Amino acid sequence: MDLSSLEFGVDGDSITAGEQWSYHVYKRLGFASHHNVAVGSAVWYKRTIKTPSGSVTTQDHDSPDFAGISGGWLPTDDETELQMRANNCAVVHIQRFLSDVRSGKAPKPDVFAFAMGTNDEIGCFGDAEKALAGKTADGADLFTEAGAMRWCIQTIAESFPDARIFVLTPIQTADPAHNAKIEKQINDIFIPVTNAMSVRLVDCFHNSGICEKFEVIDGEGRYLRDGLHPKENGQALEGAFAAMEIGAHLFYR
Repeated sequence: MDLSSLEFGVDGDSITAGEQWSYHVYKRLGFASHHNVAVGSAVWYKRTIKTPSGSVTTQDHDSPDFAGISGGWLPTDDETELQMRANNCAVVHIQRFLSDVRSGKAPKPDVFAFAMGTNDEIGCFGDAEKALAGKTADGADLFTEAGAMRWCIQTIAESFPDARIFVLTPIQTADPAHNAKIEKQINDIFIPVTNAMSVRLVDCFHNSGICEKFEVIDGEGRYLRDGLHPKENGQALEGAFAAMEIGAHLFYR
């Protein structure tokens, strides 16, 4: 099967931004394009962040006063920067992606992959059953991971009915406590939401080859440069696994 005519859309956080695992998928499968709206430090859900004068809450991408998106993470009191950080979530990324397609900046995707969750806080997971209620995503709580995941998947599916959609789990890190959080996400949110939405879950946590045992917290290990972010060999390894999973689904669907 020739995949060279397929357009590839991607969203994620710092493990996906730029030319990392998804670029390897694009090259390995020979897709026509690779439009990636991932931004470092991103989460799935909208949020409210405290500021010196009060708080800021995630804006919609088409808001007249939209401040932009920032992947910043170092401490700051700059309210504009904090507003841009609050905007850094999958919901806004997808709004941006749709805007890029409408404006002609990006082609309509034939394949779309999400890779989020590393930065999500356990208190924001929400309830998958509640998030999946009803035929539309209008009532989903976009301030929870479950609600935002359902909304993002359904928005892409409704906007591009022929697109094949994939959701990648986070990879293992060097930190056992962080990995326990990711396992809870996978079991409580990723599996029920992707099953209900009938999209392919790509389990990079258990099957990509990146393993906590060979990584160093805040230092360089086998595949991670700092216990969290993949080095070039880790990007290639995750990309090879994701390409195998995505390619198999495209070939045999």
